[in-house]
Amino acid sequence: MKAMLLAAGEGRRLKPLTDRLPKPLLEVKGKSLIEHHLERLQGAGITDFVINVRHLASMIEEKLGDGSSRGINIAWSREERLLETGGGVKKALPLLGEEEFLLLSTDTYAKFDLTRLRQALAPGTLGRLIMVPNPPHHPTGDFAISESGRLTMTGDKFTWAAAGLFAPRLFSEETTDLFKLRRVFDRAIARNQLEGFIHTGYWQDIGTLERYEALSP
Repeated sequence: MKAMLLAAGEGRRLKPLTDRLPKPLLEVKGKSLIEHHLERLQGAGITDFVINVRHLASMIEEKLGDGSSRGINIAWSREERLLETGGGVKKALPLLGEEEFLLLSTDTYAKFDLTRLRQALAPGTLGRLIMVPNPPHHPTGDFAISESGRLTMTGDKFTWAAAGLFAPRLFSEETTDLFKLRRVFDRAIARNQLEGFIHTGYWQDIGTLERYEALSP
């Protein structure tokens, strides 16, 4: 199984830190965010990675190289323009192959249950999302979870933790190159094709200077 890390964003709300340093290289406990993700995934048995880059991409590539010094393999999906989250994944699909893949955003810090996340999807299911209780900056949440574990648009909603397991077929109907993941999620939820579970451990979205400075891992 491969894992894709989203690392192409400009981190505009983290300026001035991201003027000279890409968001994935911001440090937590003396180690960059992207390294924390790589090490946790490697600890769960993942050794093949795809990373999309654009903003200050050379700094991230120089930091990680091809991954061989860390005992992993890294393939780079380079974006000439920002493609949003969904477009970034779609562009990287040839590197990800035909099997289910893990997807995580590098602008989060968390300790997920990767064993549960990476369990094979049931037939007809196109994705599994990790959900978290709604943080103060996103009180309305994204999706609800039915008693059967399927994601729905009705009920008490939780926030997507920017981590999941997906089948490439989730993106098969997209004809454009620039779109957010939310678009394919909404379509799949309407067809009862996504499931989710709640992570109650530590999780932080590092989207702003305030949230980055408030990290307490």
